[in-house]
Amino acid sequence: MEDSAGVAAVEVFVGVDIAKGDHWACAITAGGEELFSRAVRNDEAAIDALIDEAADHGPAALVVDQTGSAASLVLEAAARRGAAVAYVPGLVMRRAADLYAGAAKSDPKDAFVLADYARRNADRLGWAEPAGELLARLRVLNGRDADLAADATRAANRLRDALLAVCPALERAVGDQLSTSAGLRQALSRWPTPAALRKAGRARIRTAIARRNPRKADTLAAAIWSALSAQTITVAAEAAWGDAISDLASDLDRICGRRDQLETQIEQAFMDHPLGKVLSTMCGFGPRTGARTLAEIADPHRFDNPARLASYAGLAPTDRQSGRSHTTRQNRHGNHRLKNAMFQAAFTASQHDPWARAYYQKKRAEGKKHNAAITALARKRCNIVLAILKTQTPYQPPPNQPEKLAPAA
Repeated sequence: MEDSAGVAAVEVFVGVDIAKGDHWACAITAGGEELFSRAVRNDEAAIDALIDEAADHGPAALVVDQTGSAASLVLEAAARRGAAVAYVPGLVMRRAADLYAGAAKSDPKDAFVLADYARRNADRLGWAEPAGELLARLRVLNGRDADLAADATRAANRLRDALLAVCPALERAVGDQLSTSAGLRQALSRWPTPAALRKAGRARIRTAIARRNPRKADTLAAAIWSALSAQTITVAAEAAWGDAISDLASDLDRICGRRDQLETQIEQAFMDHPLGKVLSTMCGFGPRTGARTLAEIADPHRFDNPARLASYAGLAPTDRQSGRSHTTRQNRHGNHRLKNAMFQAAFTASQHDPWARAYYQKKRAEGKKHNAAITALARKRCNIVLAILKTQTPYQPPPNQPEKLAPAA
């Protein structure tokens, strides 16, 4: 996070409305004078020329509304030339745009709003830090893993729908096991219809499942056979449904296999990072969750205190006060990727870490529902996460449990 001296030194704010082909850039001085507003090609020479043109009028900072793939070259070019980059989240930018005249939404207006908002709120900006090689790799791997997870969910839902069409009892018996049982997916890709499963026989089904899931083979084979016994009707176009089920089961198996391979790569990159070794000592931060957390936090020193980290992650509660009414609500803003990772880690810790479980039960005893109690625990753990990352000290459980276990509800 830039210090106040660094913010004060910025004399030119360049709002850059990021796009795939041509960005739009608008430069405004700290005093409010507009210097230029024009399209900038998304290539190295054009971006370098933009930074140089802005720097001719004084120390310049770029202001962007996204840091994804389309912004990668802008961020790298700015880092190479020593130009600061401020990040204004899209929701903040859209709310700021409502304060300006006109209802039109255009690239020139968005670039102007970014630059003008930044110069008026320079002391409240979030500054993007150049990502090192390991952090950049983690972000790429995390993004790919998220895509594959979404693909797996879609494929599993389609497969469950196809099973529901041919045999509802079969879908009820094995539907929730499709994403976790490789042997089940292999069996369905080989014998995709009730008729094919009956012809294969219970023993062959069990053997096929056991090749990849020996512990689940007996249970799943029994569930499949029981479901087949519950239906004697053969639905129309069962053969066509069978082709679809076989394809979907094979697709889902391929996606799940790729995710397993990717997990190994994520774990390797995570543990190669010095802060990854530190974060992994805290309960709940496995390879996937820890990698997402580390990639989103990046440099822990850019957060002055745990409250800043909690606010950035959207874990800090939001006060609502009007007259005599005063309530606290869950924060819907912040970095959702970091929030989800911290929430998942807190949920795991509430089941396995004594201190976290005690704090969770305390919040439940206060009347909070499950999600609210986990969110409160995630907020509390922000203090520990930031401390161990800043000091690069492995996590040590508190010597004395600060929270007494509340009786189970």
